[in-house]
Amino acid sequence: MASASGSPVRVRFCPSPTGNPHVGLVRTALFNWAFAKHHQSSGAQFVFRIEDTDAARDSEESYTQLLDAMRWLGFDWDEGPEVGGPHAPYRQSQRMDIYADVAGKLLDAGHAYRCYCSQEELDTRREAARAAGKPSGYDGHCRELTDAQAEEYKAQGREPIVRFRMPDEAITFTDLVRGEITYLPENVPDYGIVRANGAPLYTLVNPVDDALMEITHVLRGEDLLSSTPRQVALYKALTELGIAKRTPAFGHLPYVMGEGNKKLSKRDPQASLNLYRERGFLPEGLLNYLSLLGWSLSADQDIFTIEEMVAAFDVSDVNPNPARFDLKKCEAINADHIRLLDVKDFTERCRPWLKAPVAPWAPEAFDEAKWQAIAPHAQTRLKVLSEITDNVDFLFLPEPVLDEASWAKAMKEGSDALLRTAREKLDAADWTSAESLKEAVLAAGEAHGLKLGKAQAPVRVAVTGRTVGLPLFESLEVLGKETTLARIDAALAKLAA
Repeated sequence: MASASGSPVRVRFCPSPTGNPHVGLVRTALFNWAFAKHHQSSGAQFVFRIEDTDAARDSEESYTQLLDAMRWLGFDWDEGPEVGGPHAPYRQSQRMDIYADVAGKLLDAGHAYRCYCSQEELDTRREAARAAGKPSGYDGHCRELTDAQAEEYKAQGREPIVRFRMPDEAITFTDLVRGEITYLPENVPDYGIVRANGAPLYTLVNPVDDALMEITHVLRGEDLLSSTPRQVALYKALTELGIAKRTPAFGHLPYVMGEGNKKLSKRDPQASLNLYRERGFLPEGLLNYLSLLGWSLSADQDIFTIEEMVAAFDVSDVNPNPARFDLKKCEAINADHIRLLDVKDFTERCRPWLKAPVAPWAPEAFDEAKWQAIAPHAQTRLKVLSEITDNVDFLFLPEPVLDEASWAKAMKEGSDALLRTAREKLDAADWTSAESLKEAVLAAGEAHGLKLGKAQAPVRVAVTGRTVGLPLFESLEVLGKETTLARIDAALAKLAA
């Protein structure tokens, strides 16, 4: 695909390095990256840019986290940090001279002007406008200042900001997600692009970077929709000045909603990307779910690979309606992706949770052979990789972690007699066969008038400490005869006490 001008697609992802990455931000990155990858054969490119002009909020630690997150998610970029490119540098804090130069050209051409209004004056006039039922945006007070008026303000020691001069006409653009949108001039007043201290604002740096980096499509969150008419007007001015080649196409992605149908914010626990990494979500599982927040591969297919998404992705298919983040569905989709892994890949991805400081057992207690044997059974049970620790701890701890509620639930009257019979049957069983172990417990249950489900519950709690977990008989086979019988003996002693 090419842009309207015939140039190859160029999209960008431009986060600010402030705090932990947000899943809504990841969804924006995903849609941009997938759009570029979909059109890669025709020369499309994905630009990664850092908007770090807010010194009070930006940090080098957050910048490093952003890069690490992008790598973990599997996003590669054609231009940007650590990669370089023809439009370097890709951190706004290193491009200040560029913004100052562009602001000067806008002033010289009359597309911008200096505004000397104090905040108190602005507030007073806004309140008066509201009281009169008029729009409360900037009223253009300094739009046509004479040189004498400007000199008088300077003599008072006022430091001006720079405002962009909006055209006195409606602005219409076609949103790739929402269709044609029109803003009337009274609803889009002149706006600031440079602070009084000379620092450029987002309203200037973002469009200037897009212009100079020749971005053809701007895919971003719905919260930025109201700034689009301003940017359309600015692009027109930048094009007249020879700074921009075109106005990009815009597509505004739907809000991601949290609890209570409120927009998911950085303060919401489920918003932090780090949370999903720590819990052991797979990048492919998380991205699969996030892609469903506004887009779908087909009406009847929720599980798909990132390659399948890239092959099908078209921003025009994005639904403009808000999408609700559902953690349970996210976990379910991640569980499906865990089951899709090759077993060898699964065993390796679990390793961070199988060793110190996460694992509760001593490093020397970990047994690789047992892990390899139990892994295929564990793979079918996990929603997230971090659950592996509680599922296999009975294999590597000297004693099972006993859940008292599970003990009370499983150890009913007569459980001691059942356990003695089960021990006898297991002692005589073939320990190279999980089926033989199942038959042993089944026979013990029949001897006491119990079906397998009731008979195996006390055995499971005695050996693993819990009423639920991995398949019991495969677990016993991996744990081994000696340890299993010793744990049943310990349970019998506890019951006797």
